[in-house]
Amino acid sequence: MTKKRKTKKKKRTITRLPKTQYAVQLVGPDELVLNKSKEVYAPGPHQILCRVEAVGLCFSDLKLLKQFSSHVRKSRVISGVDLDILIEIPSYVPGKAPTVPGHETVVRIEAIGRGVKNFKPGQRFLVQTDYRWVRTATSNGAFGYNFEGALAEYVLMDERIITSPQGESMLLPVGEELSGSAIALVEPWACVEDAYVSSERTSLRKKGHMLIVADTKVAANTLKKLFSKYGKPAQITWLSEAPIPAGLKIKINRAKSISVLTDAGYDDIIYFGSYAKVVELLIAKVALNGILNIVLCGSKFGRNVVALIGRVHYGGIRIIGTTGSNPAESMKVIPNTDEIRPGNKINVVGAGGPMGMMHVIRNICQGVEGVSLFASDVDDNRLATLTKIVAPLAEKNAVTFKTFNPTKDKIAKKFDYTALMAPVPALVADSVTNAARGGLINIFAGIPATVKCKIDLDAYIQKKLYFIGTSGSTLEDMKRMLEKAESGRLDTNLSVAAISGLAGATDGIRAVENRSIAGKIVVYPACKDLPLVPLDKMNEKMPQVAECLNNGLWTKEAEQKLLELY
Repeated sequence: MTKKRKTKKKKRTITRLPKTQYAVQLVGPDELVLNKSKEVYAPGPHQILCRVEAVGLCFSDLKLLKQFSSHVRKSRVISGVDLDILIEIPSYVPGKAPTVPGHETVVRIEAIGRGVKNFKPGQRFLVQTDYRWVRTATSNGAFGYNFEGALAEYVLMDERIITSPQGESMLLPVGEELSGSAIALVEPWACVEDAYVSSERTSLRKKGHMLIVADTKVAANTLKKLFSKYGKPAQITWLSEAPIPAGLKIKINRAKSISVLTDAGYDDIIYFGSYAKVVELLIAKVALNGILNIVLCGSKFGRNVVALIGRVHYGGIRIIGTTGSNPAESMKVIPNTDEIRPGNKINVVGAGGPMGMMHVIRNICQGVEGVSLFASDVDDNRLATLTKIVAPLAEKNAVTFKTFNPTKDKIAKKFDYTALMAPVPALVADSVTNAARGGLINIFAGIPATVKCKIDLDAYIQKKLYFIGTSGSTLEDMKRMLEKAESGRLDTNLSVAAISGLAGATDGIRAVENRSIAGKIVVYPACKDLPLVPLDKMNEKMPQVAECLNNGLWTKEAEQKLLELY
């Protein structure tokens, strides 16, 4: 198979465009290289060759950098498309094959294959990253992961991969009015939007598989009331020494121990009891987008519970609970959506970083009545940069806005909504402590699903808290944010803090890792030898471009001047 792919690659080199290009490649865990002679592939019958105009660097690129082949979106595609076509796509690079990262991008079509139906050269597109129907073992295929991404001069895509089963393309057409940077940054803004507008499952999974684990007797009436109000599962696996309640009229199978239960195998799990060790084992058994309902029956764990909290973000699992004996009470905790609510005191943790800045701006400009926003970060310089950009927006929208450094400042507040920008388990634990009753804790940063975290679930349940977390964005999110950008209601360039060419992209990714630049870094492949240039150094490094900034902020005019110079 490998030999065939190499043979096909040699045949696809084209003459009308360069035979080689600059590209940033990830070749192993924490191994980035600038390949100055990566082959430019001619499109096959169903393929599209695009020139990359601009690409934003993302913290997700860093997660791929560290995990490489173990990242859930770098693994092989196993379903969702005809697997035979994958051998025809030289930009399909699963497993340990080198990949080109970069997924926040705008591209222009340069060439198409003879069988391409819906595209033509010259068209300009915003790229939607996630191919959610193209399944890997535990996630989905994605542009910039197991399919090569945008940190290159050119990228090859296949129409059969980027078109959903419903016929929707993952390339969204855009006009010429906006800068490349403004369009490319719609993608991260869409991820931010998805973190708030996503709906929550407020009922039991219809026709789902439920697991009930009980360290106490469970009354049949308790379950009947739950099922009458929130729906019935198709089957139940029962793990308890207590007798199975009679009259449920549902298929029920007994299990002998937790060790025989299927990992990620149960849509709804109800645990009646208060043994921390049991909950620690059950979290691994919750299925994708499943719910763990903890019914304490008047008792307490008495210690922190060690939880695979990363599954909230990457697996979409949810944890609810009640101090009483009725699992239906836990279900009332679940909100309809992940949106901020009127009067909320909001804490954006890591607000001075690129994504934190977006969360702050989004929530200030959302128009939700009576909210106040607290922006926390351990870097005073990043907070100062954030304040410069955000304070005028907060004044315009009549939103109370305060910054604080948690290593220095004490804030005597309990927060109704916490959004976590850093993948640090301890911050999740702190958010439980600092949450107000009924608070939402949005684990936006992707803590790896294998990482464990100590959580005070007694406080979590007693205060009726709710962990939420989303990964990526939907096509509808992208369309919504693109419309905001094109209409002028959202200036995505507000978050740009630095620019580079491909030669400076590796330094840019390290800056993301080190959190040394407050804001987004935009890479321009056409300026391939340009090093990393922060905007606050622009006057010193590139004075002609600096003249086109707007009070130090990136603009379309600055981008045009940059491209003229290169």
